[in-house]
Amino acid sequence: MTGFDEGAQPRTVDYEPRSVKDLLVEMKDTSELLIDLAYSAVLHQNDELASEVLALEEKMDVLQMRARMSLMLAVRNPKEAEALAPVLGIVAGADHVSDAAADIAKIVLDDIGLPESMRAALPEAVETLVRGTVAPASSYTGRTLEGINLESETGVRVIGIRRGDEWILNPGPETKLAAEDTVFLRGPEQRLDEVYMTLTGTEYESTEPPEPDIDDLERAVDSIILMKNLSELAVDLAYGSVLFDSDELAAEVRNLEVEVDALRSRFEAWLLGAAADADDPVALRGLIYLGVSTETISDAALDISEGVLRGLTVHPVVELAVQESDELLVRVAVEEGSDLDGTDIEAGVPVTELGMNVIAVRRPDEGWLLVSDIDLTLQPGDVLIAKGTRTSAAEFRELAVA
Repeated sequence: MTGFDEGAQPRTVDYEPRSVKDLLVEMKDTSELLIDLAYSAVLHQNDELASEVLALEEKMDVLQMRARMSLMLAVRNPKEAEALAPVLGIVAGADHVSDAAADIAKIVLDDIGLPESMRAALPEAVETLVRGTVAPASSYTGRTLEGINLESETGVRVIGIRRGDEWILNPGPETKLAAEDTVFLRGPEQRLDEVYMTLTGTEYESTEPPEPDIDDLERAVDSIILMKNLSELAVDLAYGSVLFDSDELAAEVRNLEVEVDALRSRFEAWLLGAAADADDPVALRGLIYLGVSTETISDAALDISEGVLRGLTVHPVVELAVQESDELLVRVAVEEGSDLDGTDIEAGVPVTELGMNVIAVRRPDEGWLLVSDIDLTLQPGDVLIAKGTRTSAAEFRELAVA
């Protein structure tokens, strides 16, 4: 299989005895990769990445069918049906996310219209995402990611692998690369050249994009990147709100949805002005589709968390499975005079002894700050979204309280 074949028949789906929690986690990981690949395909105008989005959408369709089967088997009475309503919200929301990601990919595949110079307007800090096939003679073939030590030596990360029809999401240190694997790499473009050559045996062809011919295109591209990041965060928090039965996380999904709506409104205002001055307004048509699809993703995140927002208790089949996981997604608010007040965050990691990773900060006067690549000092009123162990999360909450 090399990408998505529009003429292919839908895959037959049979019931598999898998836990609902495992299916939900896989759907969450698939949603995040779908969003990442779709936006990267647009920003880099890459047909190969766009085609992989459609292949990944097919995987999501299978996951949804299996999740529905498992949920139907788990319901034994009306009370359990009520408790499974939030989980059904995930299934419906995941469908909307995958459809929206596919619509974004089709902007590229159907040549709907994008400024050719978008890639030239990308900020230097934005990493490139590429797709390559592992050559049988590659020095990476048959080795684990830990053995290759790719990220430490080059800064390039493997964010996903497709092996035939199967996907390996969030590959870990023990994941072994095999010949003919389709590997998705993210990292600085200058280092991707050598990694791509070693992986595939061919040179990475990076064409020089034309200079921007639309005024302030850089600002539009910045908006697209921010919309992508906020939508991805909203989906992550939405799944977390159900998996951890957290009304705090669900409330932050609603805050993010409002932020994305406002961002889309500003983006469309820019788009109308740019179209009035453009020599070929049709070349901007794809950006209209992009704005609509972005809002669809943030709305889908809200759908996923709706059951939690409405106070419906999560079914024990999810609750018990989550208790087996040691990693939590938490929200804490920094109080004045607390131990976190004035603490520095360096590349997402608080300068504390705790094993917590801050992924986002909502600051009252600045909105959402995605902190994985920036440094900042925490201040009173900051709302932090962080990942870490169950023990560290409890201690982290205590540090936020004066």
